Amino acid sequence: MLGTLVSAGKRTSRADEDFVLATYIENPEGILCVLALDEGGGLLGFQSVVRTSAGNRYGTPEGWGFIGTHVAPEAGRRGVGSRLFEATRAAAEAARLPAIEAFIGATNVEGQAYYEKMGFRTYRIADGAICKCYRLA
Repeated sequence: MLGTLVSAGKRTSRADEDFVLATYIENPEGILCVLALDEGGGLLGFQSVVRTSAGNRYGTPEGWGFIGTHVAPEAGRRGVGSRLFEATRAAAEAARLPAIEAFIGATNVEGQAYYEKMGFRTYRIADGAICKCYRLA
């Protein structure tokens, strides 16, 4: 699915299996990686949140959550992202995160709109990205 997002111009980061395992599945700082599947078990999307450490590559404050949301192009605008965020927010609250940051490409208007809809607000701009924050505490 991530390869499809790359092909569609909606993702610029790596999409290979090693990257997915290290970043989303086996990340020692991972709090949750939740999947959205269709009736036949096909992947519609997934969302992950990890606890940030000092000096992370995004400059996110230490101890916050860092979120990644990925929805298949054919599943867009069907409520997949909203349902994923329900699970992610609950996990972030249970982990006692003070806030969650989304690091969104400045040209990714769909991503910016999604996070605004979920309650994230722009709080900084960095390296061609809009950084939005969702406060939990």
